[in-house]
Amino acid sequence: MLGPGGVGGLLAAMLSRAGHRVICLAGEPTVRVLRRDGIHVRSARFGEFTAPVEACTELREPVDLCLVTVKQTALPQACTRITPDMVADGLVVPLLNGVEHADGLRRRFGAERVVPGVVRVESTRVAPGRVEHGSPFVEIDLAGPPDRLADLAGLLGAAGVRTGVIEDEPTVLWGKLAFLAPFALLTTRYGLPIGPVRTGHRAELTALVAEAAAVGRACGAAVDPARTLALYDAFPAEAKSSMQRDAEAGRPLELDAIGGALLRSADRHGVPVPLAARLVAELTARVAAGS
Repeated sequence: MLGPGGVGGLLAAMLSRAGHRVICLAGEPTVRVLRRDGIHVRSARFGEFTAPVEACTELREPVDLCLVTVKQTALPQACTRITPDMVADGLVVPLLNGVEHADGLRRRFGAERVVPGVVRVESTRVAPGRVEHGSPFVEIDLAGPPDRLADLAGLLGAAGVRTGVIEDEPTVLWGKLAFLAPFALLTTRYGLPIGPVRTGHRAELTALVAEAAAVGRACGAAVDPARTLALYDAFPAEAKSSMQRDAEAGRPLELDAIGGALLRSADRHGVPVPLAARLVAELTARVAAGS
């Protein structure tokens, strides 16, 4: 598990509890905590439990599966913890936000090794080795041939992760980004959870969903804006995006991986996205000003 934070820590604990040997790769302070205490999870869905894991600052033996769960902002440094020969006979499954990271991972680890995926979950690392899981689900979609990925989907499913396999990679990645970008950009821009956004900023939410869906379709993905809006309306009113949580905590934002990727794809395909461009510019200026 490369990056045992909110998402990676939850998945590591679930896989360990299911009987798998799990090695978490992180910085030395986190490694010390994980070796001593394991990962403690509080979850309305799975209960409260502690799972033992191994932990190292770098991977020192070959593995069958490497789940990449760091933020895009930490990916280049995190990848130095794994040399390509350690995954030469395994799979590398990135579960990052955005659509542009897969190509870089393929160049480093080999195209045949990398299986892009997306994860849908609300899970937060409140301290090293301590995770609070708030959503009533953990879902992963993997992009690739169903026959090749059936065993991996079964392994994750047996650990409690509802896992699907979709052969079309753009649909997998853009299905997530077209949902995430409006959520992240608007909640972060206004400093509000989804409830006040979907009521007080409904027109912007609807317009931004339409822009993101248009870009996704131009990139070859099947994206339904009506379904995206329905998902927002079903969210708990207090739900926040991970980008908003990062902004509140003063952490680096995945603005380029989410908003920047949307704008670059829109530019390549000639799709107008004026609202997305405005929001990205405003957030970029806020980051530059340090506020």
